[in-house]
Amino acid sequence: MARAWIDAFPEAREVFGRADDAVGFALSEVCSNDDDAIQRTDLAQPGILATSAAVIEVLRARGLDTARAPLVAGLSLGEYTALWCAGALEFEDAVRLVRLRGEAMQAAAEAIPSSMTSLMGATPEVAAALAAVGARHGICSVANLNAPGQVVVSGELAALDALEAAAPEHGIARTVRLSVAGGFHSECMRPAAERLRAALAETPVSMPRVPVVTNVTARPVTSPDDIRTRLAEQVSAPVLWADSMLFAFEQGATTFLEPAPGRVLAGLLKRIGREAGVQPDVHSVDTPAAVEA
Repeated sequence: MARAWIDAFPEAREVFGRADDAVGFALSEVCSNDDDAIQRTDLAQPGILATSAAVIEVLRARGLDTARAPLVAGLSLGEYTALWCAGALEFEDAVRLVRLRGEAMQAAAEAIPSSMTSLMGATPEVAAALAAVGARHGICSVANLNAPGQVVVSGELAALDALEAAAPEHGIARTVRLSVAGGFHSECMRPAAERLRAALAETPVSMPRVPVVTNVTARPVTSPDDIRTRLAEQVSAPVLWADSMLFAFEQGATTFLEPAPGRVLAGLLKRIGREAGVQPDVHSVDTPAAVEA
């Protein structure tokens, strides 16, 4: 996840040094090794945030002025990076929060055996109908509306089994059970949401310097208290990513930058743009070589 960035740029090494100090262990080592430890959500979450922040700092050192962005947004965990980038959260506070978020979500997943299923080609309406089928067997709801045809449902294992069995009757030929720790963005995560709410109440939050579009409403946050509320709600609420990007289009955004790790958001954005008749200019800085480009 991070080794190439730490090796290539002093700014990235500095960010990971601060992250290590914030969480009290060598997160930089976890993110640089090839073992499976990083798959744990309590390690992956601070690792992803630190990697994204490292890339942004590398770009800032080379002239990127994030204060001129018309808006920022992040999918699920990425919302913390967006808030840090916009000046609403201090970096160390963000890292500690997402470490706790990961621990709380892992604990909630262990308490309620659960998972997530991607419904290939589903509309929001079909996903809601299938979630209702699953809900007869346990917690089940739509979790992610990521892009046209890219919808994820979340819930208890028995509920997902029933939903997947009923999928062909609703015109869904293929479902994919995701390799995740639990039923994120559903009521399975309610205990995690409450733990996070308590931590957020003790965390300094500022009004962002640029608008931050939140997953819960697909609209900009309006105050520090609104940020705290939405971050707590987000753990068990659906992620309205497609609507968030449509809002960005409505605001006139045409050029988008996605920091590492990965380039998933770029693919989603192009699908959202095709449906909306927009051709966004998307740049994914997913490797050190992409920095100069």
